[in-house]
Amino acid sequence: MTYSGPVYDNEPPRRGPIHRTFQAAKAGVSFGSALAIAISWSVHHSIIWAIIHGFLSWIYVVYYAVMQ
Repeated sequence: MTYSGPVYDNEPPRRGPIHRTFQAAKAGVSFGSALAIAISWSVHHSIIWAIIHGFLSWIYVVYYAVMQ
């Protein structure tokens, strides 16, 4: 007999609000990084600046929005 994963008597445990919050935050960080990289590339045409602004993500996006 091989083990194929957890076996539940009733329903599997539900994921709580912490898991959902983590997933939403992770999606927000990914979107913020992609947006910052796209803005940086369109303004500077430099891969180095795009990488730096990707790490700063939402900080750079807000800075760009305020300064424009």
